[in-house]
Amino acid sequence: MINYKKELNPAQLKAVESTEGPYLVIAGAGSGKTRTLVYRVAYLVEKGVKPDHILLLTFTRKASQEMLRRAAKLLDDRCERVAGGTFHSFANMVLRKYAKLIGFPSNFTITDESDAEDAVNIVREKLGLGHMDRSKHFPRKGALLDVISKSVNKSQDIGSVLALEYPQFSEWEEEIKRIKEGYIKYKHAKSLMDYDDLLVFLKKLLHEHKEVRARLSGQYKYIMVDEYQDTNKLQADIVRLLASEHDNVMVVGDDSQSIYSFRGANFKNIIDFPKVFKGATVIMLEENYRSTQPILDLTNEVIKNADEKFEKTLFTNKGAGKAPIFVEARDENVQSKYVVQKVLELVDDGVMLKDIAVLFRAGWHSNDLEIELANHGIPFLKYGGQRFVEAAHIKDILSYLRIAHNPADQVNWHRALMLMRGIGEKTAGRITEQMIDKKQGLDIDEGILKKHPDLADLVDILRGVKPQEHLPGALIKGFLEYYGPLLKAKYDDYHKRAPDLNSLERIAGRYKSLESFLTDMALEPPEKSILEAGLKGKHDHAMTLSTIHSAKGLEWHTVFLIYVAEGHLPSYQAMEDKDAIEEERRLFYVAATRAKDNLILLKPAIDRSARWMKNYSGGYAGSIFTEVSRFLQEGSILERFMEVEKAGGGFDDVEFEDVI
Repeated sequence: MINYKKELNPAQLKAVESTEGPYLVIAGAGSGKTRTLVYRVAYLVEKGVKPDHILLLTFTRKASQEMLRRAAKLLDDRCERVAGGTFHSFANMVLRKYAKLIGFPSNFTITDESDAEDAVNIVREKLGLGHMDRSKHFPRKGALLDVISKSVNKSQDIGSVLALEYPQFSEWEEEIKRIKEGYIKYKHAKSLMDYDDLLVFLKKLLHEHKEVRARLSGQYKYIMVDEYQDTNKLQADIVRLLASEHDNVMVVGDDSQSIYSFRGANFKNIIDFPKVFKGATVIMLEENYRSTQPILDLTNEVIKNADEKFEKTLFTNKGAGKAPIFVEARDENVQSKYVVQKVLELVDDGVMLKDIAVLFRAGWHSNDLEIELANHGIPFLKYGGQRFVEAAHIKDILSYLRIAHNPADQVNWHRALMLMRGIGEKTAGRITEQMIDKKQGLDIDEGILKKHPDLADLVDILRGVKPQEHLPGALIKGFLEYYGPLLKAKYDDYHKRAPDLNSLERIAGRYKSLESFLTDMALEPPEKSILEAGLKGKHDHAMTLSTIHSAKGLEWHTVFLIYVAEGHLPSYQAMEDKDAIEEERRLFYVAATRAKDNLILLKPAIDRSARWMKNYSGGYAGSIFTEVSRFLQEGSILERFMEVEKAGGGFDDVEFEDVI
């Protein structure tokens, strides 16, 4: 028998031994949430509950398999027979059995994202919307599917989704509504279900067919749900329906880590659980096994100021540690250089690169840092965003610069031509043949230029470029004016790509020659350097660069959090929305609680990125982007819980290989 009292702390033990009735387990960051679920599975089986009467719902199949494997290791292989999986896999299993009750054959097909996009496009064509003038920026099939999916997951109408997340498509609201209605009818006629339909139709089945609901509720007498703060409205409704006969539900999560509203997650699900399940018992897991107490003191204080929350105070028995550090860097590049210098010092002190992470609110925040890390030979892996120099829109602009530097660069000419409206593969081939193979250069036939105004405009720009005289920053500024209309025509999310382009302009502004700038941009990807740099032993790893969203559930010895400023964290996009600001607070909390030993927050004192954000944020003054994040200003948290440093330059030009 398992000695639960020995293996678990008192709060964990209470959660494991509580079986009858509804329970909400608020599991603070690093408090052993997974361990608690694993032991509860083993406890139920050990007490005689049949494994197939237990249902464990998680957000990835890997998570449920790992929990059941660990439970089996604790007890025996009966635990692996527990019904476990994701909401979607469970829905698929149930619907295969009962699909006819909702008008589908049992052999319905589940479409993947690509097939779903094609189905949306077929509907668009049938409605006569397939040949919309490109200049009107009608959304492409991928964006249409995304809008429809968010409407389903968030239980919102199309208009609300467009207003909040796709304002550039608001003029097409009625057309998109028609496409959504047509898409629903098309799927039903073809016996297709997409990913969202699995939840929609499972809820429909449970709601409309009482006998099925009673049968399933009787089958799954004990229900556990992991990461409940990340459930959407549909998933919460399904849990309520599945527990209709017994209310033996334990949901585990942390309201302070609810950060996925953009995916449809509903913060209210975990907050309102005690209202939905009357008489629910709330159990707090507050002992933290990850961070030092000074880090927890800071994060406790930040989350204490949340408008809605379950009161908890995380503590640890790890002992004393260093106070978190706040660094005000002179500008973005000094911020990057400070991180690089500290990483080199940590490696020199024996910390492995894989135990160091830099976190940020938006993927573009790391653009400057990526260049600085590459310049110092420090390998990294980036999560939650494409590597800066590999993004399509960055490659587009670089293609113009490379042509200016070398007019015979056929690869980049082809890329530039394919961006132009009205030019396809054949035309691009004829033009490059004329310019390069026939060595006519920019002396292109006037007839071709008149037929293709985008090409004529680019040729005019290139004829005025003097690579040896014009600075890279000035060249990019000119090319960005030309590229703007092409960016909007090619990418539905063009407004989200603007920060990257602004970063490229700022980075280029530090170079004195086009050749040196292009050489640095062509450095081998850091991912490749992991394999080829010859790193040995404990340094045979890469450090992590990650958005906060992609870092949830992970931990590192040292965490840097950059751009801790108003307009960045919290994001300027949240400024007018109280609920959005509260989610930004939770993002800050998630980021800070990833750190085990060292937490270092940074902010540029001068922020040159404010220019583009002012344009997209409805007129905010650029100065807000240089203020310390409100999450550190409240109650003088910065002064009370952090050490403050200033950084203005003077960093050693040290290469990574010099310290290993």
